[in-house]
Amino acid sequence: MSLAEPDPERALDGNAPPYTVSELAGALKRTLESSYGYVRVRGELSKVTRHASGHVYLSIKDERACIDGVVWKTTKGLKVRPEQGLEVIVTGRITTYPASSKYQIVVESMEHAGVGALLAQLERLKARLGDEGLFDAARKRPVPRVPATIGVITSPTGAVIRDILHRLRDRWPCRVIVWPVVVQGDAAAAQVAAAIRGFCAGGAAPRPDVLIVARGGGSVEDLWPFNDEALVRAAAACSIPLISAVGHETDTTLIDFAADLRAPTPTGAAELATPVLADLRAAVADFEGRMSRCTERALELRRSRLDAAARGLPRPDDLLAFARQRHDLVAGRLAAALERNAAVHERRLVRTTARLSPALLERPRLRAAERVAALSARLDRAADRTLADEARRLSRLDQLRRSFDPNRPLELGFARVYRTDGALVRSARTLKPGDAVALTFADGDAAATIDGAPPRPLRRAAPLKPTVQADLF
Repeated sequence: MSLAEPDPERALDGNAPPYTVSELAGALKRTLESSYGYVRVRGELSKVTRHASGHVYLSIKDERACIDGVVWKTTKGLKVRPEQGLEVIVTGRITTYPASSKYQIVVESMEHAGVGALLAQLERLKARLGDEGLFDAARKRPVPRVPATIGVITSPTGAVIRDILHRLRDRWPCRVIVWPVVVQGDAAAAQVAAAIRGFCAGGAAPRPDVLIVARGGGSVEDLWPFNDEALVRAAAACSIPLISAVGHETDTTLIDFAADLRAPTPTGAAELATPVLADLRAAVADFEGRMSRCTERALELRRSRLDAAARGLPRPDDLLAFARQRHDLVAGRLAAALERNAAVHERRLVRTTARLSPALLERPRLRAAERVAALSARLDRAADRTLADEARRLSRLDQLRRSFDPNRPLELGFARVYRTDGALVRSARTLKPGDAVALTFADGDAAATIDGAPPRPLRRAAPLKPTVQADLF
């Protein structure tokens, strides 16, 4: 329903037909939508509100005016995420909201207003993440010196991966796992973040010792995915040391601040992640030479100290010379002293025996012979008793030895059970049906197989009946 343009004079006379509120609101809505079907508006976002339904309500303002806007949740043309204070250019349709007599723009696409706006947004995000502690130096971990496995997150078709592999092959040949991702466009940030989380989660492949996120140089827009907040948080939460190699040395993205180490170029990342094998070999050879020289110097020093200490000690011949002289002197006097001593005792014996008569001399000899005979008899009896005691003790020890003999039970009819690997079976519970065993008897070995049947009761020999002597009568 369209309304005729009102006549001011008739309206003053009161003859113009009155509009209802809905009719007037509808006419204004149609006028705006027909006159401003699609418009592009540049301004600063404010009052950004995300509703639970998924729609985003916001305002676009400049120095002198402000217009409300809405982004439906089905809109797909947004190149930036609406944030407070962001300067953007939006494209959409002007419409009204009759319930509150307001006009607004339905946003269908949104893009940054320029590089300055991008950098301003980047600085705000960097400050917010820095306040959360994601860029603190205290949380950064050192990169291992000799990694066994390196994970690389980059495009599999670009020159970056070829440069990295070539540099690693020259410096430190090791295992490289490449996680292919796109490094430019709307899907790049999500794929790189998923690759970081995938490496940290582990799986069938070995867990890398260090990760490299690499991309070649480009414009601010080309590198913008590496400023994504979700990607930066994934890099900060990575449990593996992470090296960022995005762009050239002059390019800076937020993942550089969240990573444990930043490389100026992808080739520089390969150099930071690995040592030079030739340098390590040279260092090992140098250490080996230094160790040999230190050992030789230590031995020479101790040998010199030993020689110096030996020079301060007297010679063995000097220590023994006086003792040898005394020995020779005493040895020369010993023979003559023994002869004189024997002569003195002989003279004393002659003087003593001269005072004794032959009868008196014979009686002590008889008594001494009797005493010697008695002592000899006692000694023989004591020797017989000792020999008997030792014989009994030896017999008991021999019986004890035979009781400890492991083959003694075999002579009594027992057998030892061994497994096929030679292990002794100590319990029936360790055997199961079908096991092969070896039986060792006193006269040889025999093989057997466990059948699992319960053991049959042993048949014991019947006791012998006592024999009764027949009566002779």
